[in-house]
Formats: sequence, C-alpha cells, structure tokens
Amino acid sequence: MTEPRAVRVILPAAAALVLTALGGCSSGSDDRVKERSGSATASPMSCETSVHFGPLPEWARAGFTPPDQDVRYVIGETGHIVGVVFGYPLRAPAPNDGRNNKILWVSNAGKAGTPPELTIAARLDGTSVTADQTVAGGPGPSIIDMPRPGCWTFDLTWSGVHDRVAVPYGA
Repeated sequence: MTEPRAVRVILPAAAALVLTALGGCSSGSDDRVKERSGSATASPMSCETSVHFGPLPEWARAGFTPPDQDVRYVIGETGHIVGVVFGYPLRAPAPNDGRNNKILWVSNAGKAGTPPELTIAARLDGTSVTADQTVAGGPGPSIIDMPRPGCWTFDLTWSGVHDRVAVPYGA
C-alpha cells in the first residue's frame, strides 16, 4: 500500500527539522566553548576596521606638519596609544625590498618611576602563534615585524600602562 503524498513529503521534512534543532543542543557545544575561549584570548578586535586614515587625535599630533594631515594609524582600545603606520601596508614576513614595517608609537599616558620600555606581546588571531618585541625607551619609532600575515593583536605595556591594538599584516 502506498502512503499518501503528504506523509511522504512532510514526514521526512519534519524529521530533518527536529534533527537540525537537536543538533544545536548536541555535543557540538564543546566546540563552541573552545571557539569562544580561543577568540576571547585572541581578541574581539577587528583588523578590518582597525586602521584609520585621517587626522591623528589632537594629543598625538606633535611633530606633524600640518598637524591635521591625514595619516594611517591604529589606536588602542583604551585610547592611551596610537601607532602611526608609516610602512602601510605592513608585510609578513618582513619585506626584502628596502621597505620597513615602521610604526611610530605615541602615548598620552605613563607613570613616573616605571620601566619606560614598550613591550609588545603579539598574537595572531585565531591561532597560538605569538611574537614578543620590545621598543627600547618606550613609545616611539619602531620596526615591528611579524612572522606570518594576518590580523595580529598587540598587547602593549609601557610605563605602568596597558592597551591593545589590532594590526593587519599582509603577505
């Protein structure tokens, strides 16, 4: 005996819908927890919107003529540091064509009596790849090379202050 057409079409569709709904409650949640913890340690920051092109914040303009000229820069999450990107686009690995991955770090914060060195703990987003660098003397001119292209989150510490920036490196 043949089932009515409605049963042949609706029953498999309903079963698929139930399985899909249950799939969202299955052991796949462990994977989502790992993704969440991985992205939380990497950064919720986005390289797609991290590089600004325009005038620097007023506190970071000293030495620039004209002071309101358009430049490429990244700014820290807390607004305590700006990285003026002179070697845009930054490249990884380091370019061998005479260009440098130059970033001028400018800070509006610092505590007297603390180490002035700017330490950079960098992590390639979505991976366990890290790279650490130090800029002697604190925020200022630097060449910052990363081992791989991608979106890097820099945890920056200097003079008792901490900030974070997302910095894209192309191939």
